[in-house]
Amino acid sequence: MIILQINQLTKYFGADLILSNIKLEVQSKDRIALVGRNGAGKSTLLKIISNQLSYDTGDIIKPKDVEIGYLAQDTGLQTERSIWDEMLTVFSGLKDLETQMRALESKMGDPSCFEDDALYARVLKEYDEVQENFKQRGGFQYEADIRSVLHGLRFSEFDYGTPIETLSGGQRTRLALAKLLLTKPDLLILDEPTNHLDIDTLSWLENYLQGYPGALLIVSHDRYFLDKVVTTVYEISRKQSLKFTGNYSSYLSQKAEQYERDMKVFEKQQDEISKLQDFVQRNLARASTTKRAQSRRKQLDKMQVLDRPKGDEKSASIMFDIDRQSGNDVLKGKDLAVSYDQSPIFRHVDLSLTRGDSAALVGPNGIGKSTLLKTLVKKLEPLEGSFSFGANVSISYYDQQQADLTSNKTVLHELWDDYPHKTEKEIRTVLGNFLFSGDDVLKPVSTLSGGEKARLALSKLMLQRSNVLILDEPTNHLDLDSKEILENALIDYPGTILFVSHDRYFINRLATKVYELSKNGAIEFLGDYDYYIEKKEETLELERLEALTTNSSGPKDTSATAANASDKMSYEQEKEAKRLERQRKRRVEEIEKEMEELEQKIEHNESELCLPEVYQAHEKVLELNTENEALQEKLLALMEEWEELV
Repeated sequence: MIILQINQLTKYFGADLILSNIKLEVQSKDRIALVGRNGAGKSTLLKIISNQLSYDTGDIIKPKDVEIGYLAQDTGLQTERSIWDEMLTVFSGLKDLETQMRALESKMGDPSCFEDDALYARVLKEYDEVQENFKQRGGFQYEADIRSVLHGLRFSEFDYGTPIETLSGGQRTRLALAKLLLTKPDLLILDEPTNHLDIDTLSWLENYLQGYPGALLIVSHDRYFLDKVVTTVYEISRKQSLKFTGNYSSYLSQKAEQYERDMKVFEKQQDEISKLQDFVQRNLARASTTKRAQSRRKQLDKMQVLDRPKGDEKSASIMFDIDRQSGNDVLKGKDLAVSYDQSPIFRHVDLSLTRGDSAALVGPNGIGKSTLLKTLVKKLEPLEGSFSFGANVSISYYDQQQADLTSNKTVLHELWDDYPHKTEKEIRTVLGNFLFSGDDVLKPVSTLSGGEKARLALSKLMLQRSNVLILDEPTNHLDLDSKEILENALIDYPGTILFVSHDRYFINRLATKVYELSKNGAIEFLGDYDYYIEKKEETLELERLEALTTNSSGPKDTSATAANASDKMSYEQEKEAKRLERQRKRRVEEIEKEMEELEQKIEHNESELCLPEVYQAHEKVLELNTENEALQEKLLALMEEWEELV
C-alpha cells in the first residue's frame, strides 16, 4: 500500500532553486534512506513532507488516515514534566480507557447495579467492549513499552521522576526520539537520529527499527546504521532525486556501475560521431562518394546525442603529512585517572601507542573519552597517574566543539593568521581543497554550518604537519562523501592516530587497535571494530557459561575456561596475525584490480575481432586470438589465487 507519493516537487528559497522535480514513493513497510551532500536539500524535503515547510510546485499525495511522525536534527523536548509523565502523554487515549474501565468496575461492584440484572448486563457488556479495545491498543503493555524504549536509549540509570528541564540538550534529544518511537506513526521520519547516541545505543536503535511496524524515512551520515536498517536509497543530487534499491553499500556499487555503463555508452557514441564526421569531411566533395557522405550526414542529424554522464560533485581534497618522523614509542600512560571536580570519571587507565598505530577509544557517553583526550593534550591535568610522549613527537588536536576557531574572523584570516608566511594564493588554494571557494573565504566563522566549521578545522590540522593526530569525533557534521575522503586521507597518513568516534564504519576502516574505556580502566583489543565486537561477544559468552557452571549443583568445570585461556594468542602472535591479514586484504585488492584490467582487455580484443577490417585480415585474427588465450590463462591463475585468499 502506498502511504506517500511525491510527484514533480519543486522548492525555492527566494530566487534560489533548492529542489527540482523531486519524485519519491513510500510503501507501508519501506525502509528508505535519503542521502546527498550537506546542503543538497535533504532536511528541507523532510520538513516539506512533514508539513513544516511549504513547496512551490508539484504534488504530495497522502491518504487522510496516514499518520506521520517527524524528528528534526537536535530537537529536544521542552517541557516541565518528568521523564515518565512526558512518555505517558503518548498513551493519553489508553489512560482515558483505563479510567473508564476502573469506573465501570466500580459501578459493577455497586449493590444497586448488582441487584438490577438488566443494568448489570448493560454495564458488563460495555466493560467487555472497553476492555477489548484497551487490550487491542496495547493497554496491558504500554508501561512495559515505555520502560523498554527508555532502557534502550540509556535512561535506565535515571529516576523517571527527573524533570526534563534539568537534562542536557543531547539527553532531551534522545528523549524526543524515545517519545516519537512510542507513538509508532505509519511513517516515521528521522533526521540524523544517530546524533548524541553512543555505540551501544546505536545498536539497540538499529534492532528496534528493523522490527518497526510502519515505514521509515531516514537521513543519516552513519553508513553502518544505514546498511543495517534501510532497503531503499533516494539520492538528492543537483537538486533532483534518483532511486536505488538496496542498502547504502549497494547504492554505492550501483551508482559506480551505472556511471561506468553510461560513460561507456557515451564514449562509444562519441567515437561513432567522430568517425561519421571524419567520413563526411573526407568524402562529401568527391563525386564518387558524395551520396554516401550525404547519407552519413543525415545519420548524424537524426542521432540523439547523449550528454556526458555527470560524475560525483566536487569533493574536498585532504592529505595529511608530517615534517619529521617520531620515535618508535609514541605514548605511554600509566594508571591514569581524570576528573572535572575531584571525583574521578575513570581511573587505572593504561595506554600504549607505537609509531604507526591508529587507536580508537570507545565507551558509553559520559565515560570520559573526550576528557582523556583533553588531558593528553594538556588542556586538563590528570587526577592520578602519569603519561609521557616519546622522542620527536609533535601533536595536533581536533576538538569536536571546534572551540579553537575564532568566531569574529573570516574563514581566510582564521587560517592565514596561523600561517602569515604563506601567500594569500596558497591559503586560498588550501581552503579551495576544503570546498571554500570565491567569496566563501570571506564569510565570518560564526556564520558557518557545522560541516563547514569541521572542514575549516581539518584544513588547519592538515597544515600543522604533526606526526601524532588526536581526534575527538572528527566525522561529526561531515556528509558521507567527506567522511570517506577523510578516512582515505587518515589511512594514508604516515604518523600515529588516537581518536574518539561513534562512527563504527569509520572505526572499522581506520583502527589497528581499540581501547574500551570504563570506570575502572581500559581494555586493549588488537584489531578493528569488527574484531573488537567479536572478542566482546566471546567474553560475554564465556561469562555466561561460567555463570551457568557456577550455579549448577555439580562441581565447577573449569576445563572450558582453561582451554579458552590456552588458545589465546600472545601479544606478538596477534600483532603478526593482524599484519598478515592486512597483507592478505591488499593482495586481494591487487588481484581484483588486475583481473578487471584483463577482462577489459579480453573484451576489447573480442570487439576488435568483430570489425570487418580485422576479421578479414587472417594474421591480425591469429594475433588477437593468441593474445586472448594468454590473457585467459593469466586470468584463470589469478582467479585460483583469489579463491584461495578469500
